[in-house]
Amino acid sequence: MRSRLLPAVLGLLVLLTGCSTGSGAVAVNNGGEFRFVAGTPAGQVIALDQRATAPTFSGKLLGGGRFSSDSLRGNVAVLNFWGSWCAPCRVETPEFQQVYADMRGQGVKFVGLNVKETSEQFPQAFVTRFGIEFPSVYDPRGEVALAFRDYPASAIPSTIVLDRQNRVAAVYTGTVTQQDLRRVLDRVLKER
Repeated sequence: MRSRLLPAVLGLLVLLTGCSTGSGAVAVNNGGEFRFVAGTPAGQVIALDQRATAPTFSGKLLGGGRFSSDSLRGNVAVLNFWGSWCAPCRVETPEFQQVYADMRGQGVKFVGLNVKETSEQFPQAFVTRFGIEFPSVYDPRGEVALAFRDYPASAIPSTIVLDRQNRVAAVYTGTVTQQDLRRVLDRVLKER
């Protein structure tokens, strides 16, 4: 019995902790299920001639109000797909706040996209707890993530950097380090 129970328990632990490392992320497929995908170790900037225009989106903001991606035009933008239930998001999001605070006057905008939450209570508590000042769209059905599925934004956490022409300039699947995000943002900001 023990020989069969131990692998089952270990398998369950791997599933429960899979979202807590930088080497993987929980992915949301079109049916709303979760699966594990490999994370990207560092953001790779997409060559200028290979960039595609980002989908437009809008939605309800946590804490009230509406958001439209049209407000990002002309700026470098960081789109971060997160959930209050995701352990790597608890590490990554406060670091994003630090980068946001340092770079918001330099033509960089941040938008959180909260996905797969059944109510606004937990994501709002998350934003308050970590002192997040940039807006977050409440997207319980993951509709914005589905619009970005080609990049793939269906993994949580995921981060997409848009250039000033609203094109996808870099994609991260999994946790992003503050140092790497700054490096990519500096590079995209210098583009003409």
